[in-house]
Amino acid sequence: MIRVLGIGNVLMGDDGFGPFVVRVLEALYPCPSGVEFIDAGTPGLDLTPYLFGADAVIFVDTVSARGLPGEIRVYDRDAILQVPPQMRTGGHDPALKEALLTVAAAGGGPSRVTLVGAIPEWVATGVSLSPRLEAAVGPAIHAVVDALSSMGVELERRAHPLAPHIWWAAAPQNLTHPAAN
Repeated sequence: MIRVLGIGNVLMGDDGFGPFVVRVLEALYPCPSGVEFIDAGTPGLDLTPYLFGADAVIFVDTVSARGLPGEIRVYDRDAILQVPPQMRTGGHDPALKEALLTVAAAGGGPSRVTLVGAIPEWVATGVSLSPRLEAAVGPAIHAVVDALSSMGVELERRAHPLAPHIWWAAAPQNLTHPAAN
């Protein structure tokens, strides 16, 4: 089982990037057998159950990194765990490192881990992505499609994309093929 998990708080502007990307992804591509597209929201320490039973996990989230807002960064498990977990500042912090370490200590979890992250422009109360992060949705989807392809999963684009179920904000008006962005 491969899980694509969108992580983030959709009520906090750019922090909702992960769920937004996963919702657009499932509108553009039917989910193939053996793959799950999941809007995981803000699971905090409850992220661990998503990792058990998965052979691979692709996380989509915002990341703290040097660079310009909207830039996409792709990390593997080693890069994610390179810096030890930091003190959590809230119950909804992703706890990504803690969850990976917990499932590894229990002898389970995915053998492949990828994080597709975007540098946020703003994280504040609101349901809209900043223009830079909205422009980063296509490149993020392209990175997820590439990650799946590297795992032997080829997505077939829908001939007629569905309307993404983005209940918290306006859905993108023009869904183009991610490679075109």
